[in-house]
Amino acid sequence: MSQMMEKSTENPSEDRASFKSNGSIKSDEKLSTDGGTKLGRLRSFRKSIQHATQKSPLSSVKGSKVTFKSDTPTNESDSAASPPPPSPSLSAGSPATPLKNNQKKEDDEADASFRISKPLTPSKTDPGTSKFSNSFMKRGASIRRSLKMVTKKDTDKVSTKSISEASVEEDMEEKEEEEVLREEIEDCYVLPSIPLTPLSVMEINKLIETGELEEAHLNLLALRQEFHQQPESCSDGSAMELATREKDLNLLYGTMRKKVSDIVCDPLSDKNKKLLLQMARVIQEEEKRLREPGGLKDSWMDAWRESVSAGVQVKVQSVHLDRVEQNSAWLAVHLGLLGKVIVEDLENVKQELRWSYPPSFKVFSTYVRGYNRVVAQHLKKLEQQVTELKDFYGLLDWIINKYKSERIMGSLSLQPDIQDESTDLQLEENFLKQVKEKYCRRMQEELRMIQGRVIELENEEVWKDGKAPKKEDNFPISSFPIDILTSVKSFVLNSIKLDAQMEKKVVSSCLKELKQFPNGFEKAFSQHCTSHQPLWTEYRITYINSFTSLKKHMEEYKETCKDGVNGFQKAVDSLIDKLMRDLEDQFKEDVKSYLRRMMTRKWLTNDEDFDHLYSRTKLLSQHCSLMMPPQAKAFASKLHYHVVIEYIGQLMKSNYSCKNRKHEKAATKIRHQWNKLSDLFEDMKSNNEWLYHVGDDLSNIIGQKNTSDIKNHLQPVIENYPDFSKKHLVAVLYFRGLIRGHEHQLILRRLTALKREGNIASSDRNQVLFSNMQVTVNTNCLSNFPYSCFSFLMPDN
Repeated sequence: MSQMMEKSTENPSEDRASFKSNGSIKSDEKLSTDGGTKLGRLRSFRKSIQHATQKSPLSSVKGSKVTFKSDTPTNESDSAASPPPPSPSLSAGSPATPLKNNQKKEDDEADASFRISKPLTPSKTDPGTSKFSNSFMKRGASIRRSLKMVTKKDTDKVSTKSISEASVEEDMEEKEEEEVLREEIEDCYVLPSIPLTPLSVMEINKLIETGELEEAHLNLLALRQEFHQQPESCSDGSAMELATREKDLNLLYGTMRKKVSDIVCDPLSDKNKKLLLQMARVIQEEEKRLREPGGLKDSWMDAWRESVSAGVQVKVQSVHLDRVEQNSAWLAVHLGLLGKVIVEDLENVKQELRWSYPPSFKVFSTYVRGYNRVVAQHLKKLEQQVTELKDFYGLLDWIINKYKSERIMGSLSLQPDIQDESTDLQLEENFLKQVKEKYCRRMQEELRMIQGRVIELENEEVWKDGKAPKKEDNFPISSFPIDILTSVKSFVLNSIKLDAQMEKKVVSSCLKELKQFPNGFEKAFSQHCTSHQPLWTEYRITYINSFTSLKKHMEEYKETCKDGVNGFQKAVDSLIDKLMRDLEDQFKEDVKSYLRRMMTRKWLTNDEDFDHLYSRTKLLSQHCSLMMPPQAKAFASKLHYHVVIEYIGQLMKSNYSCKNRKHEKAATKIRHQWNKLSDLFEDMKSNNEWLYHVGDDLSNIIGQKNTSDIKNHLQPVIENYPDFSKKHLVAVLYFRGLIRGHEHQLILRRLTALKREGNIASSDRNQVLFSNMQVTVNTNCLSNFPYSCFSFLMPDN
């Protein structure tokens, strides 16, 4: 600084100049003290640039010349006579520190340009095509613009260009130079001369430690040459010295290898980034000498790749990971951070790191493969800590979907380079299959817990307090089918997002677990809800409807897993059948005593028993209306058949015989009661329409005034009920009061003739009614018959 000031005072004539800047500077004296100092610094700065240019190897090339526009002869006088105005950012008389900083920055950039230009080939340093010269000239112009250097012609003009614009332009030039540098790293290069006499082992070791890899390696090669030549020139007594040299070489190469590994593991640090190219040249040279004695036996390129993987592993392990007990979302958070680290690191490799290597290293590919391998190993360790279903799903989703997605390996910032790379995680064989199996097992456990909670909730909300079931569309139904269906639907939809093949496996696992649910539910229901509870019947109807609904909705998975759906439906049907049997048995028990007293003397004169029967059947009809259609019809049909068997069956027991023309009253009563019962079962939509005729057919036989007319009313009952036989007709005639006689025999013969006719064979033989009725023969009325007359009552008849 003091030298620059002295220079300024020694040449006052050069420093004195006048210029207008809002009238703030007018006297030569003030200019010589303030402006002169600044101008002196500027000239010193120019000289330093020119000095750096002269020192550059480019200046020694024939015809090479670095000039600034302001130094041309046409502008020389103007430049000498016109000192620069003060920086726009500083007021007159302000310290010139910013100028000093700019000077230092430009000096550093000039030195950097010098270092960059050093490895250029002569063809690229030609003054006509040299990018370095053009860049230097642009930089000189940029410096002059940033310092607002003007000539006498421009002293009255106010500069309108801001420093920020100059800085942007300068940054663009720096980027152009950086691109030029990236293109200049090539695989081919000339190895500098190997020293004739290598440095000592300690000195070489020091060079390695301080990062002077090129010089250290050249001396290593020199030491290696001595080692090759020594066996030929040394006597037999120097074997110890030879072994020592070999040991020294191994130690030095080991140190060099470790240094390379350290650089690769942290390549973007300021210190290591400058050493990458030197390191790459060392690796290239050692690969050429891989088979030669004196060096390391394994491949340096392989060691470099292992170091890349080691660096990747450090990156992966540095990602924050909470303990399971600290954060329930520990895995989701960790995988999110891991994906971000992978993208950021590969972006750095793509944008910066790979330009520090020769192309043959395929740096980006190596790092991608490194992440594929290291992340796969890391995921295996994470999987051992996973216990929750959501974490198994998150792990599978990250492996199958997210790793290759635009969030990570498919990121737009990694295009187009990543398109040519394999982004498949290098997982161990069967690892993904094992994770999927664990996911399905954990899902089954989750579904089992859901079923347990459903039963507990049903007990708390319904059974415990004896609350009436809720209704949906006038049908009592529980909410548990929705809970289970929602859970299964969620599992299946999530599995489809993971993998199309996972859907079948998940559906199969769900159905396998659900197969146990009906039996478990029935046990809990039987334990908590006894038959003495007022809502015993309503509860059973509710669960018949609930499981019917669950069964129906699970049919949507039949195409995916037919066997699983069939197995589940079989278990549901078993429970529904049991619940319906409970209702049937209850009804049968309720009406048993009333049905036994049908077709008796009391029945003929008293309607009390039938009224009770009708009342119970009507209540059954109301219950049936609460049942969903498929089960309601089946339930009504079964009980319809039971009532018919028991009601008509009382005629077959020969408990009463109508006398004194009471048969007409009995026939009328049977017809009336039968129609009332039939109307109830018709309302219940019973499927047994074929049973509606039997009451009228038998009433016609019983109600005939003349016994001779009975023969004409046999055909309808035989057509509708082919299993109506002689023993059944005998029982009906006994109830009518026709016990014996010639007309009795004629009626039986007519029945035999009708059954032999072919038109009877066309009837539905599957509709069995009278065969299931027990016939009781009254022995008193048959005591006068010969033995041959009883042959028709034998089983074969």
